[in-house]
Amino acid sequence: MTRVVAFNGSPRKEGNTSILIEHILAELDNEGIEIETIHLGGKKIHGCTACGKCFENRDRRCVIDDDMVNACIEKICSADGIILGSPVYFLDVTPEMKALIDRAGFVSFANGHIFKNKVGNAAVALRRTGASRTADSMIHFFLANEMIVSGFPVIGIGREIGEVLHDEEGLARAKSLGQAMAQLLNHLKLYPLPAHKPTRADYRITKKRKQE
Repeated sequence: MTRVVAFNGSPRKEGNTSILIEHILAELDNEGIEIETIHLGGKKIHGCTACGKCFENRDRRCVIDDDMVNACIEKICSADGIILGSPVYFLDVTPEMKALIDRAGFVSFANGHIFKNKVGNAAVALRRTGASRTADSMIHFFLANEMIVSGFPVIGIGREIGEVLHDEEGLARAKSLGQAMAQLLNHLKLYPLPAHKPTRADYRITKKRKQE
């Protein structure tokens, strides 16, 4: 069965980011796609330490193994589609989301772009400013990992919990994103892309690091 995993970077489990994600997932669920949400916000998640061990070990894991990031990497690997959601924190994603992006991204790079050809998109909740930068941080994660972005990310306006429910355009965009993502995933199920096989170019960073 086709599967989509959403990662919520907000510390408020029932907050505006969660509401946007739920509206996206509802459309996927309507199409018979298996859905799951993982809450990152408020959890103890280390940032990347630039140790380079993921390039040495190439075992699809981060060497920091006392938090939930490796479990999240496994979830991404087993999914067909990924949704990243974050409120705007000082004009960018939350620190938990940033830690996942950095560490999962490097593990993917180190192992020959293991997230390649998966479908991804993002949701942002904000009070006033910072939506573009926050969305860019998450969309760039998909692009850097050679994933497929299913259209424009969702941006919802709301500060207090539930306030985004008054943003009719934002909710409509979430519904539209879910429908577009489901359509793309169903198309790829019928006409799958060739399985990704790491090339010499995928490992050039690894070789460079070993030489250093």
